[in-house]
Amino acid sequence: MEIRIKRVYEPAEAADGTRVLVDRLWPRGVSKAAARLDRWEKEVAPSAELRTSWHADPEAHDPAHFRAFARAYRAELEAGPAHEALVDLAGLARDSSTLTLLYAVKDERLSHAPILRDALLELLGS
Repeated sequence: MEIRIKRVYEPAEAADGTRVLVDRLWPRGVSKAAARLDRWEKEVAPSAELRTSWHADPEAHDPAHFRAFARAYRAELEAGPAHEALVDLAGLARDSSTLTLLYAVKDERLSHAPILRDALLELLGS
């Protein structure tokens, strides 16, 4: 099993395996047909409150601020609906040779997707 991350704006490829959008909001300018999703897991994305506070932070691109966002997001993944969605996603990963987590943000370094991938790998014991 392999867990990849990829921008939803990049073309779908057979090597993507199972494609899951992990953003809470639908990405602008992408049709459902072009996205070629197998699933859309809104609940595993950062909460609306966390996302709003992150985007409102004028220093959000500062690494220290991103680390604070990452800690808050990891805390969300440990309980409640986000944890349930994470467990469901882990089951999907177990059943797929490749799972591709799709996100919309331009800069992967400022995306929740790598944090989510790490949490999935930890849950799966990899």
